[in-house]
Amino acid sequence: MNGGGNKMNSVFDEIYNKYHHDVFQFLFYMVNHKETAEDLVQEVYIRVLKSYHRFEGKSTEKTWLFSIARNVAIDHFRKQKNWKERIMDKFDWSKQEIKADGFLPEEIALQAEEVKGVYHALQYCTVDQRMVIVFRYIQELSISETAKALGWTESKVKTTQHRALKALRTILEDDGKEDPYAETKME
Repeated sequence: MNGGGNKMNSVFDEIYNKYHHDVFQFLFYMVNHKETAEDLVQEVYIRVLKSYHRFEGKSTEKTWLFSIARNVAIDHFRKQKNWKERIMDKFDWSKQEIKADGFLPEEIALQAEEVKGVYHALQYCTVDQRMVIVFRYIQELSISETAKALGWTESKVKTTQHRALKALRTILEDDGKEDPYAETKME
């Protein structure tokens, strides 16, 4: 390849360095498994390399990258129909904590008390609701950025967010009243 290839590599490196953590964190929240998230990050960057020439700057690089990460996550879920069970397996109900082999990012570990409830509740959300929650509250994207990343209208983001928060609130409040797992350990 000529000099154009070098330019592409430096742009790619810059995108990789700037957003690697965000992409990994998004995928980790979606699949809740470190090695799987790492594999999917690689898949995201393979797709970035293949499609960067089509990036037209209509959205920011970050939202463009997240739209690719979203597709990678959805493709993964299509192949893995049992993602809910895998999330449940990661949760050690006897200790009320997420098992250490998930290798949680530091931020999650710091908020473990709060986050374990959200993790538990997220399993009752649809994949769409889950993506909106992760983009809006963990990645802190705006409504407009979330809409671009998901390829949705802003009103769809707002509606999905509203439903997701309602579902999460109900589940978290129910958990507070009585803990169905206090006496039993799920096998």
